[in-house]
Amino acid sequence: MPLHPVSRAIRPDVEATVRLILNGLDDMKAEEIVEIDLRGKSAIADVMIIATGRVARHVAAISDRIAKDLKENGHGNPRIEGVPVCDWVLIDTGDVIVHVFRPEVRAFYNLEKMWSSGRPNELLPS
Repeated sequence: MPLHPVSRAIRPDVEATVRLILNGLDDMKAEEIVEIDLRGKSAIADVMIIATGRVARHVAAISDRIAKDLKENGHGNPRIEGVPVCDWVLIDTGDVIVHVFRPEVRAFYNLEKMWSSGRPNELLPS
């Protein structure tokens, strides 16, 4: 028996989290929304979602909405990076990572190309 009781937050399942985020992105008129399944590719998360906001103010509004929705639906406070500039905002729920970019920044980093296809060091099934 542990010395201190362990309490773990009950987390909604990944699919429900993805639906919640996708609905928020759609409501906020995010553009070019891409969902990438990372299961079996990386241990950092199960799903990555990439979206574009038209300008920095739109990126900020989208990010605020997603963070608010996550908090209201039992995810606590997700980790958020990039808010002061809003060229690229990353929202990390643990199971799902959301990237919201301005168009030029998204084109420069091109995350979907890096994560969507097999990388050179991965073995392909025979």
